[in-house]
Amino acid sequence: MLHTQAVFSLIIINKAGGLIYQREFQAGLRKLSTNDYLVLAGTFHGVHAITRSITPKIPLAPTTNSPAASPGTSTPAASSYSYPNPGASVSGLDYLESDKFRLTCFQTLTGTKFLLFTDPMTGNVETIINKIYDLYADYVMKNPFYQLEMPVRCEAFDRHLGAWLRGRT
Repeated sequence: MLHTQAVFSLIIINKAGGLIYQREFQAGLRKLSTNDYLVLAGTFHGVHAITRSITPKIPLAPTTNSPAASPGTSTPAASSYSYPNPGASVSGLDYLESDKFRLTCFQTLTGTKFLLFTDPMTGNVETIINKIYDLYADYVMKNPFYQLEMPVRCEAFDRHLGAWLRGRT
């Protein structure tokens, strides 16, 4: 069985939820208007913020014995709930998968979000998105003419991104 390794599209959203970059990599995709991409970016930013705030905390195992409790019983400590992975920050929506595509979100420490749309059968999506981030850091963030939070208009980034994605298929 042949697995496609298709990367359909990349969207970059700034920390305020504004669309700063969008590019399609597959011919034949349904074309969206610029306004549709702006709405998509803003909507995803809002959904991501909501899912980040509703990440459930899980109860910790009771570990302390309260002097007020009856002998042989234990009561949970005051902070008896924790996030599933206490060492990692709460991330919100990381991926969304359907039978037609997979949306993977990578958020930088500064709040910039990279949304990568791929075929659901594409493997190593984290590796792909990390390489895209490396190219972004090298060609956009090191560009002395780029202004933070503004649309990305960098031919070197476009060229290297396209070449790297073509070379991996």
